[in-house]
Amino acid sequence: MPRFDRYILSQLVVLFGFFSLVLVSVYWVNRAVGLFDQLIGDGQSALVFLQFTALSLPNVVRLVLPVSGFAATVYAINRLTSDSELVVAQAMGLSPFRLARPVLVFGLLVAALVSVLNHVLVPASRAELRERSAEISEDIAAQILVEGQFIHPSKGITIFIGEITPLGELNDLLLVDETVPGQDITYTAERALLVSAEDGPKLVMFNGMAQVLRVGSNTMSTTRFQDAVYDVAGMIAVRSDQRVDMQGLPTMTLLQADPVIVALAGETRASFLYEGHARISQPFLAVAAALIGLGALLLGGFSRFGLWRQILFAFVLLIILQALDNSSGQLARSDENLWIAVYFPPVAGIAVACIMFWIAGRPDFGKRAKRPLPEATA
Repeated sequence: MPRFDRYILSQLVVLFGFFSLVLVSVYWVNRAVGLFDQLIGDGQSALVFLQFTALSLPNVVRLVLPVSGFAATVYAINRLTSDSELVVAQAMGLSPFRLARPVLVFGLLVAALVSVLNHVLVPASRAELRERSAEISEDIAAQILVEGQFIHPSKGITIFIGEITPLGELNDLLLVDETVPGQDITYTAERALLVSAEDGPKLVMFNGMAQVLRVGSNTMSTTRFQDAVYDVAGMIAVRSDQRVDMQGLPTMTLLQADPVIVALAGETRASFLYEGHARISQPFLAVAAALIGLGALLLGGFSRFGLWRQILFAFVLLIILQALDNSSGQLARSDENLWIAVYFPPVAGIAVACIMFWIAGRPDFGKRAKRPLPEATA
């Protein structure tokens, strides 16, 4: 590449790294707060929280990279214009299409990163995340073995454990079962053990009492016991299901849309085809966004008041491009024969950028030619 192209490309890459770091951090922190409340509230450790946040990071990066590429392009071109570097380049005879070459290379680099994320990292992380979610949702011990707190593992169930010994004994247990309509059962026990069985985990309680309150008759019966067994498998709300996660499947599997896999996922064939083709088309949105940012700023030329109007125009075009991508996605999901609609937004974005380059190369475009003054008659 010529030195001028390498110079612009280096500026774009540095700013791209900065904007990506900032946007990923903001987006990741926003997602991590809700994930922290969910996992820690279920009694999971900080290590599990870090695993989940790491597995969700590829999808966050995939969403942020095209926006970072657009922001880097707009910021870099605006700074080059303000420093008159771009003006000098245009005065030397470089056309808008020639100036777009390093931006096009930059957009293709961003598209390559998004492609790797779409086809490899995001599906792998989503599959692993779903597997880990299923393991945690079935981990009954992690959901109820929290001492000193009132835990609600499912609707109508309340558990309080005063102390958990190093040997796994549960001291000062309180268990309230309100799952049966019109009847509330309160179990108290000096100590208890959580043991595994063939039909699910059991809670074995020692030296306790069961109080049954019948709401309709407003009567209570009390039973003391030396030992009692409570089935805890049915009281835990399992969040996972056995459906196949469409976003965790390989791209070729989505494009083939086998009827058996489609049925297991609980989706439609149109959704499968949309997801597969969207993984191919979405990286080119990064190319379109970078070229739109350059084209919008080239329309303004040099101005001592800055290019804030052109920057605003570029952001409006980016919003329209995103709205067009959302609309084409809805159209493709509605009919399996309309999957080609997902390729329209990047093609339209690149075409709009080329039109802006063509207009920027013709300063007199849209201006009326001045008519010569009529000659004075003698």
